[in-house]
Amino acid sequence: MQSATATAPAYDIALTKKTTILFSPHQFDFLTRLAEQRHTSVGELVREACRVRYMLTTNAERMAAVDALAFLSLPVGTPAEMKRESVPAVQPLT
Repeated sequence: MQSATATAPAYDIALTKKTTILFSPHQFDFLTRLAEQRHTSVGELVREACRVRYMLTTNAERMAAVDALAFLSLPVGTPAEMKRESVPAVQPLT
């Protein structure tokens, strides 16, 4: 596993604060595999999740993200159409 300083983004000047997080075995196994796939550490995955979830700094950044998604012009149906496409039909119990 890489050291925390080797995987920290350039804008993190120093990693000087430490915490302990308890995960279920399933969560930890998932994060460990994901970290290996991304060639990073579990700590960096957690830091990135915190940045994405809690550290969006301005409403303008959020609106820019919405605009970028809208620019993609992805096909979107009505809620009923999307539900039919994404949720399998209920099958009777036999």
